[in-house]
Amino acid sequence: MSKTSARVLDDVELYTRIYRQMLLIRGFEDLVQSLFLKGEVYGTTHLYSGQEAVATGVASLLEKRDRVAATYRGHGHALALGVDPQALLDEMLGRATGVNGGRAGSMNVTSPADRLIGSFGIVGGSIAAATGAALALSRTTGGVAVAYFGDGAMNQGYVFECMNFAKVLDLPLVLVCENNGYGEYTAFRSVTAGEIRARAEVMEVPAETIDGMSVWVVREAAARAIAHARAGNGPSFIEAITYRFVGHSRSDPGAYRPEGELDEWRKRDPIVVLRAQLEEDGVDGGSLDEVEREVSDELERMRERGLAAPFPSELSATEFKD
Repeated sequence: MSKTSARVLDDVELYTRIYRQMLLIRGFEDLVQSLFLKGEVYGTTHLYSGQEAVATGVASLLEKRDRVAATYRGHGHALALGVDPQALLDEMLGRATGVNGGRAGSMNVTSPADRLIGSFGIVGGSIAAATGAALALSRTTGGVAVAYFGDGAMNQGYVFECMNFAKVLDLPLVLVCENNGYGEYTAFRSVTAGEIRARAEVMEVPAETIDGMSVWVVREAAARAIAHARAGNGPSFIEAITYRFVGHSRSDPGAYRPEGELDEWRKRDPIVVLRAQLEEDGVDGGSLDEVEREVSDELERMRERGLAAPFPSELSATEFKD
Protein backbone atom coordinates (compact mmCIF):
# COMPACT_ATOMS: atom_id res chain seq x y z
CA MET A 1 0.00 0.00 0.00
CA SER A 2 1.24 3.50 -0.78
CA LYS A 3 2.32 5.55 2.19
CA THR A 4 0.76 8.94 2.88
CA SER A 5 2.55 11.60 0.83
CA ALA A 6 4.99 13.62 2.91
CA ARG A 7 5.35 16.43 0.38
CA VAL A 8 3.91 19.88 0.94
CA LEU A 9 0.43 20.22 -0.56
CA ASP A 10 0.76 21.82 -3.98
CA ASP A 11 -2.43 23.90 -3.76
CA VAL A 12 -3.56 24.88 -0.28
CA GLU A 13 -6.70 26.64 -1.57
CA LEU A 14 -7.75 23.50 -3.42
CA TYR A 15 -7.20 21.29 -0.40
CA THR A 16 -9.10 23.72 1.81
CA ARG A 17 -12.07 23.35 -0.53
CA ILE A 18 -11.61 19.59 -0.40
CA TYR A 19 -11.56 19.81 3.41
CA ARG A 20 -14.90 21.60 3.29
CA GLN A 21 -16.32 18.96 0.95
CA MET A 22 -15.26 16.15 3.25
CA LEU A 23 -16.75 17.95 6.26
CA LEU A 24 -20.02 18.33 4.35
CA ILE A 25 -20.15 14.62 3.54
CA ARG A 26 -19.43 13.62 7.15
CA GLY A 27 -21.94 16.13 8.54
CA PHE A 28 -24.54 15.10 5.98
CA GLU A 29 -24.26 11.46 7.02
CA ASP A 30 -24.49 12.39 10.71
CA LEU A 31 -27.61 14.41 9.92
CA VAL A 32 -29.20 11.58 7.95
CA GLN A 33 -28.51 9.18 10.79
CA SER A 34 -30.07 11.47 13.40
CA LEU A 35 -33.15 12.03 11.24
CA PHE A 36 -33.42 8.32 10.59
CA LEU A 37 -33.44 7.59 14.32
CA LYS A 38 -36.31 10.08 14.65
CA GLY A 39 -38.31 8.25 11.99
CA GLU A 40 -37.95 10.98 9.37
CA VAL A 41 -35.92 8.95 6.85
CA TYR A 42 -37.73 6.09 5.15
CA GLY A 43 -36.29 2.79 4.02
CA THR A 44 -32.71 1.93 4.82
CA THR A 45 -29.50 3.94 4.81
CA HIS A 46 -25.86 3.05 4.17
CA LEU A 47 -23.56 5.79 5.43
CA TYR A 48 -20.22 6.84 3.94
CA SER A 49 -18.62 8.11 7.16
CA GLY A 50 -14.90 7.38 7.19
CA GLN A 51 -14.53 6.92 3.43
CA GLU A 52 -14.78 10.59 2.43
CA ALA A 53 -11.26 10.83 1.03
CA VAL A 54 -11.99 8.38 -1.78
CA ALA A 55 -15.02 10.01 -3.41
CA THR A 56 -13.73 13.53 -2.78
CA GLY A 57 -10.26 12.82 -4.11
CA VAL A 58 -11.45 11.17 -7.32
CA ALA A 59 -14.26 13.64 -8.03
CA SER A 60 -11.92 16.62 -7.64
CA LEU A 61 -10.21 15.55 -10.88
CA LEU A 62 -13.26 14.78 -13.01
CA GLU A 63 -14.56 16.94 -15.84
CA LYS A 64 -18.05 17.80 -17.02
CA ARG A 65 -17.90 15.18 -19.77
CA ASP A 66 -17.17 12.33 -17.34
CA ARG A 67 -19.70 9.97 -15.74
CA VAL A 68 -19.86 8.14 -12.40
CA ALA A 69 -21.68 5.03 -11.17
CA ALA A 70 -21.98 4.83 -7.39
CA THR A 71 -22.85 2.16 -4.85
CA TYR A 72 -25.77 1.98 -2.43
CA ARG A 73 -23.38 3.76 -0.02
CA GLY A 74 -23.56 6.63 -2.47
CA HIS A 75 -24.36 9.83 -0.56
CA GLY A 76 -20.67 10.72 -0.46
CA HIS A 77 -20.21 9.99 -4.16
CA ALA A 78 -23.18 12.22 -5.01
CA LEU A 79 -22.07 15.14 -2.84
CA ALA A 80 -18.50 14.94 -4.12
CA LEU A 81 -19.84 15.32 -7.67
CA GLY A 82 -21.75 18.45 -6.73
CA VAL A 83 -25.29 17.11 -6.25
CA ASP A 84 -27.18 19.81 -4.36
CA PRO A 85 -26.99 18.75 -0.69
CA GLN A 86 -30.43 20.18 0.07
CA ALA A 87 -32.01 18.22 -2.78
CA LEU A 88 -30.15 15.10 -1.64
CA LEU A 89 -31.34 15.48 1.95
CA ASP A 90 -34.88 16.11 0.75
CA GLU A 91 -34.62 12.85 -1.20
CA MET A 92 -33.65 11.00 2.00
CA LEU A 93 -36.73 12.55 3.64
CA GLY A 94 -38.98 11.43 0.77
CA ARG A 95 -39.91 14.98 -0.19
CA ALA A 96 -41.05 16.26 -3.58
CA THR A 97 -38.09 18.63 -3.64
CA GLY A 98 -35.64 15.71 -3.55
CA VAL A 99 -33.18 15.17 -6.37
CA ASN A 100 -35.43 12.35 -7.64
CA GLY A 101 -38.72 13.75 -6.40
CA GLY A 102 -38.59 11.83 -3.14
CA ARG A 103 -39.01 8.45 -4.82
CA ALA A 104 -35.44 7.09 -4.99
CA GLY A 105 -34.62 7.03 -1.31
CA SER A 106 -31.09 6.38 -0.11
CA MET A 107 -29.88 3.63 -2.44
CA ASN A 108 -31.05 4.70 -5.90
CA VAL A 109 -30.11 8.35 -6.31
CA THR A 110 -29.50 9.45 -9.88
CA SER A 111 -28.50 12.89 -11.15
CA PRO A 112 -27.38 12.97 -14.80
CA ALA A 113 -26.90 16.74 -14.65
CA ASP A 114 -24.21 16.13 -12.03
CA ARG A 115 -22.64 13.22 -13.98
CA LEU A 116 -24.12 10.62 -11.62
CA ILE A 117 -25.65 7.93 -13.81
CA GLY A 118 -26.93 6.01 -10.81
CA SER A 119 -26.43 4.52 -7.37
CA PHE A 120 -26.82 0.76 -7.39
CA GLY A 121 -28.17 -1.51 -4.69
CA ILE A 122 -26.97 -4.56 -6.62
CA VAL A 123 -23.48 -5.44 -5.42
CA GLY A 124 -21.11 -4.54 -8.24
CA GLY A 125 -23.93 -3.20 -10.41
CA SER A 126 -22.06 0.06 -10.70
CA ILE A 127 -19.30 -1.67 -12.65
CA ALA A 128 -21.62 -2.84 -15.40
CA ALA A 129 -23.25 0.59 -15.64
CA ALA A 130 -19.92 2.39 -15.80
CA THR A 131 -18.61 -0.03 -18.43
CA GLY A 132 -21.60 0.78 -20.61
CA ALA A 133 -21.05 4.48 -20.03
CA ALA A 134 -17.37 4.09 -20.94
CA LEU A 135 -18.34 2.43 -24.21
CA ALA A 136 -20.64 5.34 -25.05
CA LEU A 137 -18.07 7.94 -23.99
CA SER A 138 -15.38 6.33 -26.13
CA ARG A 139 -17.57 6.98 -29.17
CA THR A 140 -18.77 10.47 -28.26
CA THR A 141 -17.29 13.01 -25.84
CA GLY A 142 -14.06 11.27 -24.93
CA GLY A 143 -14.95 11.39 -21.26
CA VAL A 144 -14.04 8.90 -18.57
CA ALA A 145 -16.41 6.64 -16.63
CA VAL A 146 -15.75 5.86 -12.97
CA ALA A 147 -17.21 2.91 -11.07
CA TYR A 148 -17.16 2.78 -7.28
CA PHE A 149 -17.69 -0.59 -5.61
CA GLY A 150 -16.78 -2.44 -2.46
CA ASP A 151 -14.47 -5.35 -1.79
CA GLY A 152 -17.46 -7.71 -1.73
CA ALA A 153 -18.14 -7.00 -5.39
CA MET A 154 -14.87 -8.67 -6.36
CA ASN A 155 -16.48 -12.07 -5.96
CA GLN A 156 -19.20 -11.33 -8.51
CA GLY A 157 -18.78 -12.95 -11.92
CA TYR A 158 -19.86 -10.01 -14.04
CA VAL A 159 -17.08 -7.91 -12.52
CA PHE A 160 -14.60 -10.00 -14.50
CA GLU A 161 -16.76 -9.94 -17.60
CA CYS A 162 -16.82 -6.15 -17.47
CA MET A 163 -13.08 -5.83 -16.87
CA ASN A 164 -12.38 -8.19 -19.75
CA PHE A 165 -14.75 -6.28 -22.06
CA ALA A 166 -13.23 -2.92 -21.06
CA LYS A 167 -9.68 -4.17 -21.55
CA VAL A 168 -10.31 -5.77 -24.92
CA LEU A 169 -11.87 -2.53 -26.22
CA ASP A 170 -9.54 -0.20 -24.27
CA LEU A 171 -12.48 1.63 -22.76
CA PRO A 172 -11.94 4.79 -20.68
CA LEU A 173 -12.94 3.17 -17.41
CA VAL A 174 -11.58 3.81 -13.91
CA LEU A 175 -12.48 1.08 -11.42
CA VAL A 176 -12.32 2.21 -7.79
CA CYS A 177 -12.64 -0.55 -5.22
CA GLU A 178 -13.35 0.95 -1.80
CA ASN A 179 -12.03 -1.85 0.37
CA ASN A 180 -13.39 -1.02 3.81
CA GLY A 181 -12.58 -4.47 5.14
CA TYR A 182 -16.13 -5.80 5.27
CA GLY A 183 -18.73 -7.09 2.87
CA GLU A 184 -21.80 -6.20 4.91
CA TYR A 185 -21.02 -8.05 8.17
CA THR A 186 -18.25 -10.35 6.95
CA ALA A 187 -14.52 -9.56 6.98
CA PHE A 188 -13.36 -9.68 3.38
CA ARG A 189 -10.37 -11.88 4.22
CA SER A 190 -12.85 -14.56 5.34
CA VAL A 191 -14.37 -14.85 1.88
CA THR A 192 -11.85 -13.43 -0.59
CA ALA A 193 -8.72 -15.27 -1.71
CA GLY A 194 -5.55 -13.51 -2.78
CA GLU A 195 -4.98 -9.84 -3.43
CA ILE A 196 -7.86 -7.85 -4.88
CA ARG A 197 -5.78 -5.89 -7.38
CA ALA A 198 -4.34 -9.15 -8.75
CA ARG A 199 -7.72 -9.86 -10.30
CA ALA A 200 -7.25 -6.82 -12.51
CA GLU A 201 -3.55 -7.44 -13.12
CA VAL A 202 -4.21 -10.90 -14.53
CA MET A 203 -6.10 -9.13 -17.34
CA GLU A 204 -3.18 -6.72 -17.75
CA VAL A 205 -5.27 -3.87 -16.35
CA PRO A 206 -2.95 -1.45 -14.50
CA ALA A 207 -3.75 -1.69 -10.79
CA GLU A 208 -2.50 -0.28 -7.52
CA THR A 209 -3.39 -0.47 -3.84
CA ILE A 210 -3.39 2.88 -2.04
CA ASP A 211 -4.12 4.52 1.29
CA GLY A 212 -7.79 5.44 0.92
CA MET A 213 -7.73 7.47 4.14
CA SER A 214 -5.46 10.09 2.54
CA VAL A 215 -7.17 12.40 0.08
CA TRP A 216 -3.91 13.52 -1.56
CA VAL A 217 -2.81 9.91 -2.07
CA VAL A 218 -6.22 9.21 -3.64
CA ARG A 219 -5.85 12.25 -5.93
CA GLU A 220 -2.41 11.13 -7.07
CA ALA A 221 -3.64 7.64 -7.95
CA ALA A 222 -6.82 8.94 -9.58
CA ALA A 223 -4.80 11.39 -11.67
CA ARG A 224 -2.73 8.52 -13.05
CA ALA A 225 -5.77 6.37 -13.81
CA ILE A 226 -7.77 9.19 -15.39
CA ALA A 227 -4.84 10.28 -17.55
CA HIS A 228 -4.38 6.66 -18.64
CA ALA A 229 -8.04 6.51 -19.70
CA ARG A 230 -8.06 9.89 -21.45
CA ALA A 231 -5.01 8.87 -23.47
CA GLY A 232 -6.96 5.95 -24.91
CA ASN A 233 -5.01 3.32 -23.00
CA GLY A 234 -8.00 1.56 -21.50
CA PRO A 235 -9.14 0.79 -17.96
CA SER A 236 -7.28 1.11 -14.67
CA PHE A 237 -7.98 -0.34 -11.24
CA ILE A 238 -7.53 1.36 -7.86
CA GLU A 239 -7.95 -0.49 -4.58
CA ALA A 240 -8.39 2.17 -1.90
CA ILE A 241 -7.92 0.77 1.59
CA THR A 242 -10.44 2.59 3.75
CA TYR A 243 -12.84 1.99 6.63
CA ARG A 244 -16.42 2.81 7.48
CA PHE A 245 -16.87 4.30 10.94
CA VAL A 246 -20.46 3.07 11.16
CA GLY A 247 -22.25 -0.24 10.71
CA HIS A 248 -23.20 -1.63 7.34
CA SER A 249 -26.69 -0.12 7.47
CA ARG A 250 -29.30 1.30 9.81
CA SER A 251 -29.66 -1.73 12.08
CA ASP A 252 -26.00 -2.74 12.33
CA PRO A 253 -24.09 -1.84 15.53
CA GLY A 254 -20.91 -3.38 14.12
CA ALA A 255 -20.54 -5.88 16.98
CA TYR A 256 -18.65 -8.29 14.70
CA ARG A 257 -15.60 -6.01 14.61
CA PRO A 258 -12.63 -7.00 16.75
CA GLU A 259 -12.34 -4.96 19.92
CA GLY A 260 -10.28 -1.82 19.39
CA GLU A 261 -10.32 -1.98 15.58
CA LEU A 262 -12.59 1.03 15.12
CA ASP A 263 -10.54 3.09 17.58
CA GLU A 264 -7.37 2.37 15.62
CA TRP A 265 -8.95 3.38 12.33
CA ARG A 266 -10.35 6.58 13.85
CA LYS A 267 -6.76 7.65 14.48
CA ARG A 268 -6.49 7.82 10.69
CA ASP A 269 -9.73 9.78 10.19
CA PRO A 270 -9.26 11.33 6.72
CA ILE A 271 -10.71 14.65 7.84
CA VAL A 272 -8.44 14.89 10.88
CA VAL A 273 -5.43 13.84 8.80
CA LEU A 274 -6.13 16.47 6.13
CA ARG A 275 -6.62 19.24 8.67
CA ALA A 276 -3.31 18.37 10.32
CA GLN A 277 -1.58 18.52 6.93
CA LEU A 278 -3.18 21.89 6.12
CA GLU A 279 -2.06 23.36 9.41
CA GLU A 280 1.41 21.94 8.90
CA ASP A 281 1.48 23.73 5.55
CA GLY A 282 0.67 27.03 7.23
CA VAL A 283 -3.12 27.29 7.00
CA ASP A 284 -4.47 29.17 10.00
CA GLY A 285 -6.43 26.90 12.31
CA GLY A 286 -8.95 29.67 12.90
CA SER A 287 -9.86 29.74 9.21
CA LEU A 288 -10.44 25.99 9.28
CA ASP A 289 -12.61 26.41 12.37
CA GLU A 290 -14.65 28.92 10.39
CA VAL A 291 -15.08 26.42 7.56
CA GLU A 292 -16.38 23.91 10.11
CA ARG A 293 -18.87 26.46 11.49
CA GLU A 294 -20.08 27.32 7.99
CA VAL A 295 -20.70 23.66 7.18
CA SER A 296 -22.48 23.11 10.51
CA ASP A 297 -24.75 26.13 9.92
CA GLU A 298 -25.48 24.98 6.37
CA LEU A 299 -26.51 21.54 7.59
CA GLU A 300 -28.84 23.01 10.20
CA ARG A 301 -30.54 25.15 7.54
CA MET A 302 -30.84 22.08 5.35
CA ARG A 303 -32.48 20.13 8.16
CA GLU A 304 -35.10 22.83 8.72
CA ARG A 305 -35.87 23.24 5.02
CA GLY A 306 -36.00 19.51 4.41
CA LEU A 307 -38.47 18.83 7.20
CA ALA A 308 -40.66 21.70 5.95
CA ALA A 309 -40.64 20.51 2.33
CA PRO A 310 -43.79 18.91 0.86
CA PHE A 311 -44.23 15.21 0.21
CA PRO A 312 -44.97 14.03 -3.36
CA SER A 313 -48.65 13.95 -4.19
CA GLU A 314 -50.19 10.52 -4.57
CA LEU A 315 -50.52 9.35 -8.15
CA SER A 316 -54.07 9.63 -9.36
CA ALA A 317 -55.71 7.19 -11.71
CA THR A 318 -55.84 9.85 -14.43
CA GLU A 319 -52.04 9.88 -14.61
CA PHE A 320 -52.16 6.36 -16.05
CA LYS A 321 -54.64 7.11 -18.80
CA ASP A 322 -53.50 7.24 -22.43
